[in-house]
Amino acid sequence: MTTDRRAAEGLAGVLAVDAGNSKTDVALVGRDGRWLASARGGPFRPHVVGAELAVAGLAEVVEKVRLNAGLRAETSVLAEQVTACLANADLAPEVAALHAALVDRRWGIATEVYNDTFGLLRAGLDEPRGVAVVCGAGINCSGMLPNGRTVRFAAVGHISGDWGGGELLWQEAMWWAARAEDGRGADTVLRQLLPHHLGLDSMTELIEAVHLGRVDGPACMSLNPVLFSAALAGDDIALRIVDRQAEEVVALAWAALRRLGVEHEPIDVVLGGGVLTAGHAQLMDGIDRRLAQRAPHARTRVVTAPPVVGAALLGLDRIGADQQSKNRLRALTAAGP
Repeated sequence: MTTDRRAAEGLAGVLAVDAGNSKTDVALVGRDGRWLASARGGPFRPHVVGAELAVAGLAEVVEKVRLNAGLRAETSVLAEQVTACLANADLAPEVAALHAALVDRRWGIATEVYNDTFGLLRAGLDEPRGVAVVCGAGINCSGMLPNGRTVRFAAVGHISGDWGGGELLWQEAMWWAARAEDGRGADTVLRQLLPHHLGLDSMTELIEAVHLGRVDGPACMSLNPVLFSAALAGDDIALRIVDRQAEEVVALAWAALRRLGVEHEPIDVVLGGGVLTAGHAQLMDGIDRRLAQRAPHARTRVVTAPPVVGAALLGLDRIGADQQSKNRLRALTAAGP
């Protein structure tokens, strides 16, 4: 199908998807970079419900986008390119299953599936060249070059060599605090701060509450700022945990840079996810210091653009949109789509 025919049929340039563990954003973007419509949905968890059901849930969000764009009900093919940056698309069989389920929906002439880290990566770059480390609930890394070369990690937890992220940090803080309370480990202010943060008197009470499910996931995650506050106050154990997180972020970035063969070149290392965008001084300073020692020409950049913008930019890259169109997309979304 030629570009003229696509235009005649009213197709947008890109249907961009950023589907994460907590929310899903879908946007329809013109080939010229205009933001046409968008919608938000819930979590995307194919590792729990399977690829078909996960994409079926995604279809509900795409339908909202179609309606928001004012397209006819019989409109099925929406864009030249579907670019889906998906959480839990970690291993090749998972990517293949999700790609097949998306192709079956026929939302675009072409469909491409990435892990969601690539959306964040492209959102933080002026060109498709760099490395991204995401540290939210978990931790992951990806990298790309303009020639299409990419690197990524399995990122399925401890068995794939991972350490860090919000889900691990609060548990690590509790581990040290529990050992401080019962005498197996060095003392730390976390022993008092963690339970007090949730209105409890001791680590014994906190351990019981977490184990019996009386403290939910968001409450557990709220212990992480307590950890960083303790590090800021100079607590040795808290500092040790934060330093380990900084080391893990840099280990991922350094490995990605070496695998791309750009460890001696100027290049951006994009940082994203709640743990990194919170801007904790000890963590960010530790990352910059360690990265400078290994890759002195690399520079860190905290991403501020929504990852769905990155997915849209990846789609515009794929369909050969010009730089003016990409700049227009950034300018429009910076002002708030």
